[in-house]
Amino acid sequence: MEIFSYEKLSTQTKKYLNAISNSTKTVVFIFVLLLMGAFISSRWFDTHSFLSRMGNSRVKFPWNTTQPNQKPNSQPNLKSNPNSSPFTLICPTKNPSNTCSSRPSPFLNTSLSPASPPTPLASLKQTCPDYFRWIHEDLRPWASTGITREMLGRAAPHAAFRLIIVDGHPYIHIYHHVYQTRDIFTIWGILQLLRRYPGRVPDLDLMFNCEDTPVVHAINDQSPPPLFRYCKDDTTLDIVFPDWSFWGWPEVNIMPWERQADELREANERLPWRKREPYAYWKGNPDVARTRGDLMKCNVTTMNDWEARLFRVNWAKEGRQKFKGANLAKQCTYRYKIYIEGNAWSVSEKYIIGCDSPTLYVQSRFQDFVSRGLRPGLHYWPIPQDDKCRAIKQAVEWGNAHPLEMEAIGKEGSSFIHDQLHMNIVYDYMLHLLTEYSKLLTFKPTKPEEAMDLCLESVACPFQGKIRDSLMESMSMEATNDSEPCSLPSAFGPSELKELLMEKTSDGTKKVVESIIMKSNGGDRSDANYEIIKVFLLFGLYLVFNFFV
Repeated sequence: MEIFSYEKLSTQTKKYLNAISNSTKTVVFIFVLLLMGAFISSRWFDTHSFLSRMGNSRVKFPWNTTQPNQKPNSQPNLKSNPNSSPFTLICPTKNPSNTCSSRPSPFLNTSLSPASPPTPLASLKQTCPDYFRWIHEDLRPWASTGITREMLGRAAPHAAFRLIIVDGHPYIHIYHHVYQTRDIFTIWGILQLLRRYPGRVPDLDLMFNCEDTPVVHAINDQSPPPLFRYCKDDTTLDIVFPDWSFWGWPEVNIMPWERQADELREANERLPWRKREPYAYWKGNPDVARTRGDLMKCNVTTMNDWEARLFRVNWAKEGRQKFKGANLAKQCTYRYKIYIEGNAWSVSEKYIIGCDSPTLYVQSRFQDFVSRGLRPGLHYWPIPQDDKCRAIKQAVEWGNAHPLEMEAIGKEGSSFIHDQLHMNIVYDYMLHLLTEYSKLLTFKPTKPEEAMDLCLESVACPFQGKIRDSLMESMSMEATNDSEPCSLPSAFGPSELKELLMEKTSDGTKKVVESIIMKSNGGDRSDANYEIIKVFLLFGLYLVFNFFV
């Protein structure tokens, strides 16, 4: 039998065959292009849909309540003083802590006295972040009774210091000094508030406790003593105020928040999230709380790998090395960061969440002034107290298989910290809290005989070295803020408050995780599915190559 030969075909037949061949190549080529286009398009829609839910319009869970109406400007409009740098203090040679200079240092002292009458807060334009609404809740125990001198006196045994402001001038009565320099940096922060908003801080009289654990409990048929501190829980009535570390914690080599936040942002840019170690990271002292000791059981061993890398801090060793290894920005090298409270809330919270890595937030008993604005599933991945290891492993494995969704949670949390917790907003929170507190006083504050004048020199001059450096660095070069503070939003309604509290319970956090996983199963694909689609596309390209070559 003669084998078929293309050369022996007629010219007309060859034309038909060539046409069919070219048509087949064209069809295959168009098919592959359409397939690739469909893949890219579907992925774009999946991505766009997810980011719309997670980043822009905010995730809406069935029990979600309010969200911030808008993010405040990240850059405050501040008036710079050309004579403010370099800063110098005129420190008296004798009793520097008891004497405010009769010749105030240029620019440093002058703005502590009122320069103009306060602007009515009702005329403010920009709305504060949603977590400012908790100010109303913190002060609710005195809403119907007001705050009397007798109530204030009952807070004195728990206080580290008493702060009085009369006609814009601050006075201080120190009851006892506290651990390290917490009281010093807290008082320093209040002085910076007076410099930023001269004449706006009203007359007031308050007691401040600088320890970790809240102590004010409701008393039957008696209004509680008003006591300021850094955190509270659901059973206590302490009034929450920004902690000292915003102005620095030199004993452990932590810089003022403005500079520390800049270093965190730089670290985030240097190492993109997907190039980080694919594990959950925590470093700290596990001996201060049982829950932290329990966390250490989740560390990697020869028998188990819970996808966690946990490191114990040796405080004695770190102290001898002056905490040179405690560079917080260098800890943004893992895809996941674990936050867990200690003896009370932990100062580490803002540094952990600001890393761009999704925070695995272990269910917390205590809250500081800003953590109440964090939402599970939106700003962090919740971890229950009673099942830490399994929950951490689930979060890491799910996040590595769904990087798009998990990276979005990390970005959302980090953006919250950097956009809604910059110092301009912190000072606005302080201003509103003190203003609302002063409205509750049933008496006119006056300077007690035992109180001393308070000024920048009386706080900073007794110190040298890193403490003095940190104090001076945290005093921004721009003294007076010529923009209006943000306007205080209204209080929560009863149903809103109930839903906010519910979502952070054990049942609430479980529902949040289930909701995230359910959404991902119905939409976005995992990395494994991506690999299958890539193989299919490569096969299509291989067919095209064989037709044309």
